[in-house]
Amino acid sequence: MDKIHHLAIQVEDIGKSVDWYKENFDIQVSYQDETWAMIDFENTSLALVIPEQHPFHFAIESEEASSYGELTKHRDGTASVYIKDIDGNNIEMIKLPDNE
Repeated sequence: MDKIHHLAIQVEDIGKSVDWYKENFDIQVSYQDETWAMIDFENTSLALVIPEQHPFHFAIESEEASSYGELTKHRDGTASVYIKDIDGNNIEMIKLPDNE
């Protein structure tokens, strides 16, 4: 069964946004650089992205992600492709590294 991997929202400043989420919620930061961050809640993750790099989206983790198009490999070991649903919403079809 496929599952939601993360939701992504656009922010103006990654560092300031990470600080705000850390001050207001009980989270862990699993990744952060100048262009994006991944913050983990107990039940899901939230990606903070800058508009120049990523659209608003949600990511679906699927072993069949490559059936939606050519996957782009990412520095965290995942690979993905962006698609749109029938209403134009951005979906990132993501495949985790084989060892996960």
